[in-house]
Amino acid sequence: MDEKHDLVRHYHWLRQYGINDSHSGNASIRVDDDVWVTPTGACADTLHADDLRACPLAGPPIAGASLDAPLHLAVYARNPSARAVLHSHGPYTVALTMNGEDFIPPDFEGHYYFPRVPVISISYARYLEEAPQKVAEILAEYPLTVVRGHGVYAQAESVNLAYKWTCSLELSAKTDFIARQAGILPGASRK
Repeated sequence: MDEKHDLVRHYHWLRQYGINDSHSGNASIRVDDDVWVTPTGACADTLHADDLRACPLAGPPIAGASLDAPLHLAVYARNPSARAVLHSHGPYTVALTMNGEDFIPPDFEGHYYFPRVPVISISYARYLEEAPQKVAEILAEYPLTVVRGHGVYAQAESVNLAYKWTCSLELSAKTDFIARQAGILPGASRK
C-alpha cells in the first residue's frame, strides 16, 4: 500500500473508532520534499487518496489544504524524523485536559509510552496564528501533545506509529475517567 492510501486508511480509522467525528481532525504524511495533507473540510467517511493536497515542505500550503496545514509543515520543519502527523479529537482526552494541566497516564501502557503529555493553552481566537509554532515546538521533543479544548496532535516516523500514540492516549484518558467514576483513582493523577 502506498503512503497516501495508508494515510487515508488511518484517517478513516480515527473516525471509525470514535476518535474523530465525520469532519474533524486532519492528517499528513511526508514523502520526500512534499507533505500530503487532508483537504479542508475533509469527510473521513468519503476521503480518498486522490483528495489529499501536496504541499511543498519548504513553502506555504496550497489552496484547499487543511487549515492546520501550516502546523503540519511546522512540525516537519522542526522535527526532521517526523514522517506523519495526526490530529484528532478524542473525547476522553479533550475532556480530561480541559483544565490545561499536563496529562499523566494512570495505566501501565500509557505511562510506558509517554509518562507526561504536555497540554498547551491557546486562545481560540489566536489558534491559527499561534498553534503552528507552539505545537511544533512540543512535538520536536514529545510524540504527542494536546491543545486544551481542541484536540491531540501526534507525530511519528510512520503513520501507524502516530495512530498508535493517538489511540493509546485516548485509552489512557478513558481508563482515567472510568477509574475516577469508580472512585478508585484520586483527583491528583495530573501534575
